[in-house]
Amino acid sequence: MKRDNFWTLSSLMFSIVTLTGLIAIQGCVQTTQEEFREANTGIGGDQIVAILRRTSLTGENSEQAFIDCIAKKTSKGRDGIDVISNQEFIDAFYPWFEPRIAPTDIEDLKEIARNNKIKDRLDSLGIRYLVWIDGSTTRKNQNGSVQCAVVTGSIPACFGFLSWRAESVYEAVVWDVERNISVGKLSAESKGMSFVPAVVIPIPFIARTQSNACASLADQIKEFIED
Repeated sequence: MKRDNFWTLSSLMFSIVTLTGLIAIQGCVQTTQEEFREANTGIGGDQIVAILRRTSLTGENSEQAFIDCIAKKTSKGRDGIDVISNQEFIDAFYPWFEPRIAPTDIEDLKEIARNNKIKDRLDSLGIRYLVWIDGSTTRKNQNGSVQCAVVTGSIPACFGFLSWRAESVYEAVVWDVERNISVGKLSAESKGMSFVPAVVIPIPFIARTQSNACASLADQIKEFIED
């Protein structure tokens, strides 16, 4: 009985030490930024930035939740910029930016921006820049598993260890409506490890790579446009 208690205590102490280490590791999300400027930028107090989601012919689209996050964070703070969201923009320019016919590259965007009806609508709404975002968050190198079962006393219990690497990679092309040119590209890449250790109860430690990439890219957009 004493030996059983000893091993139970040892297992508990090992789990606590392991979880403490995992919390420290999980908290480390690495984010890198890149910027390529093609022309000078600036924005007036009555001008608006449209945050758009690039639509791919292959169906690989950047997530709507990420685009909404960028729009929200770009408009917040002392250096916030007036923003029209992806869906608002699509509704205002129906049907030209519906997914089935929306431009899929810069050359297509140049062509559609020459349409007089679109130019007039952009001017009437005060839209100066289109920020076209592409990218995704992926899960890689998943290892281990967590198994759950009902043990003595009809109590559910889970045991095991699951881990994976999360990568959030996004790029933003900034388009100047007034000059009908691309003025630059920005990118944010966040990486981190996520863990789900389970000793009776699963305790997830999730690397928030997407939220880090969102905050990073939104700050870049504001700084880039207001420069």
